[in-house]
Amino acid sequence: MKIILTRDIEKLGGAGDIVRVKDGYARNYLFPKGLALPADEKNIKELEFNRRRIQRHIEDEYGKARQLAEKIAAIDITIAKKVGEEGKLFGSVTTREIADALKEKGFEIEHRQVLLDAPIKKSGVYEVELKLFRELKGTVKLWVVAMEEEQPPVAEPPAA
Repeated sequence: MKIILTRDIEKLGGAGDIVRVKDGYARNYLFPKGLALPADEKNIKELEFNRRRIQRHIEDEYGKARQLAEKIAAIDITIAKKVGEEGKLFGSVTTREIADALKEKGFEIEHRQVLLDAPIKKSGVYEVELKLFRELKGTVKLWVVAMEEEQPPVAEPPAA
């Protein structure tokens, strides 16, 4: 079945693209979620009419994403984790933790936009890649440091 995508869908296409998918995928997933329209004559003519507006919108989003990439490249984020021998972490740094650290700095990044090749399991400095818009990616410097242990309060001896 031929459909017109109304939003960017990873591994399928961008908004405004006409693609061929299985009938069930279109009927049961894409149409109910508003991600696509059937590629009939009416919808294709409407797409051609709106193509310039869609292209301007894409260019605006690309410009915003490029500015965001420049701002993110200029900052460092730090995540403190419990560290064992030789700098190994107890657990690993997750994409959610990286996204939360970026939100604390004022950037609206979802955890799905954080691209990690492998889990971060050692303390150190890392360059983390972020998918900002379509094929535009940015990088942020991540410092994974040892969490400073809080000393338990010292109990005072009972007064005599």
